[in-house]
Order: sequence, then structure tokens, then C-alpha cells
Amino acid sequence: MQSERAPEQALAWIEAGKGAALATVVETWGSAPRRVGAQLVISGEGEMEGSVSGGCVEGAVVVEALEVLQEGGTRVLEYGVSDGDAFAVGLACGGNIRILVEPVGAGGMPVEMLRDLVEARAAREQIAYEVALDGSARALHRVGFDERFRKDRSGLSEEGDRFVAIHNPPLRLVIVGGVHIAQALVQMARQAGFDPYVVDPREAFGSKARFPQAHLVNDWPDDALAEIGVDARTAVVLLTHDPKLDDPALHVALKAPVFYIGALGSTRTHAKRAERLREAGFAQADIARIHGPVGLDIGAAGPAEIAVSILAEMIQTLRKA
Repeated sequence: MQSERAPEQALAWIEAGKGAALATVVETWGSAPRRVGAQLVISGEGEMEGSVSGGCVEGAVVVEALEVLQEGGTRVLEYGVSDGDAFAVGLACGGNIRILVEPVGAGGMPVEMLRDLVEARAAREQIAYEVALDGSARALHRVGFDERFRKDRSGLSEEGDRFVAIHNPPLRLVIVGGVHIAQALVQMARQAGFDPYVVDPREAFGSKARFPQAHLVNDWPDDALAEIGVDARTAVVLLTHDPKLDDPALHVALKAPVFYIGALGSTRTHAKRAERLREAGFAQADIARIHGPVGLDIGAAGPAEIAVSILAEMIQTLRKA
């Protein structure tokens, strides 16, 4: 999945008249430091954003990208521990990577296609970019790659001559309750690639001073979740311990395709929560979607460790579904 903002940066450089090329990891072997689909964008002035190797081969890729911007066409680069060039630029960790470099415009990815891709990402639409490795064909697809979308998996076609880059909407985390655990969880979730929201009608809890790195919604949870628009790329975590705040959020989350729902509280507290939901008409299969008590059982003590357990369970649910 393309979690970076390489397409947006590429479009910004194009619109600024600088030109841009995209370098994408299309295949890896061994202990390569970046996932397939990771991107580096390079401007015609040599600026760069993102990474394809965590710093090992970026310098060499930039040189190739600048040549592509001048000469046109696409290039497929390979670096590995057995390659002298790769060792010289630092890829000595035992991994091999294959990178597609293509310009935007000038025989590469059309500018209008890039713009359509950026607009789809901004609208939280799932979209796939398919490109022939020889640069002979390119297309955007919103359907036809259901399994790749579900598994969030970019990769080569079965024939090995085309690459499919999956652009799923960015992951979001909606936390109900601006408590101490939430402060730690917001920071950790951001580092893991989640866009965090904190919902709390109590402005003393849900304040910018307490959550400078999160989107704040000082409204009742059911209204807030409806405003945010929770979807299959969203996790919802309830931390208030207060049924009048947690339950309305649960009613919305359980009717949505969110990939994770977690609720703080003991086993006894969760049993009471489940009973209230049954009385409200929710089926047992719906209630079973709730991870309660929230988080993996790692013996966590204190807000930071509880946040670790919650984030770990979120990632486990996302990746092993």
C-alpha cells in the first residue's frame, strides 16, 4: 500500500514547473528494508521525498531518475548485496530490490492520470495503478483487484511484466475518550501510519493542548463518527469507561465496515456492555466484533504499555484478517 505522499508531492512539483519522476519498489528478495509499493519521488531539481530502501540506494536512484527526466522512457533497476554498485551505495543488509523509475509526462505517467490518482486518494477511494514495466501501457482501476485491495498488497502481475500499485485510503484511528491512554496511543498510531482522531464532548479532555497531533472532534460520539465517516480502513477504540459515551459510538461502529473495534474495560464491564447491545437489538455476531477487554494480553501496566497492546492488536487484526 502506498502510505507515503509521493503522488501528491509529484503533482505539486509538476504544477510548480519542476518536473517529477516516481521510483517504486516492484519486487524484493531477502531482508529488503522497504515493502513492495514503497515510493521515492524526485524533482527535476534533484529534490526527493520518500524512500525505496531506507537510505541505502536513494542516491543512485536519484541519478537514474534525473536521466529519465532528460531522456524519457522508464527504467527497471536492481540492487542487491551481490551487486558492486549496490554495495557501494550501502545495500549490504542481505536484501535485493527491484525498482521501476518512470517520469511524469514526457512518455511516462500522464499528468492527468497522476491528477486523477491524487484526487481519488483525497476522496478516500481505493484505486489501483497498473503499469507495464517497459512503459508501454498504464491505467487506473477502481474495480477488478478486490483481493489485492483487501490484502493491501501491491505487486507484479502473474506474468511478471506489469506492476499493480494498490492505493487504499490511509488508515484512520478514531479514539473515543481523550484520556491518558489516548495520548500515548495517538503518538504511537501516527508512527505506524494511522491518521488519528480524538472524539470527546468534554473539551477539557479533548483539547489541542493534550492532543496536538490529532484531529479533535468535541461532539457526542455518534454524531462525531457520522461526521468523520468510518469505513473499512478505520479502527475505533473506546476508552471512556462511560456507557453514555461508549455505547452511541458502538452503535455506529457496529453498523459500519470498520476493521477493528476495541473497548476498554474489564471482562465484567464488557459483559454488561454486551448485554446492553443485545437489548438494543444487536446480534451476537455483531457484538463478537468488539475486542473487549481491548488490546493483546501482554500484561500491560500503565497507559503507554496499554497503548502498545491496543496498537498491536489493531495491526494484528488488519494484517491477519
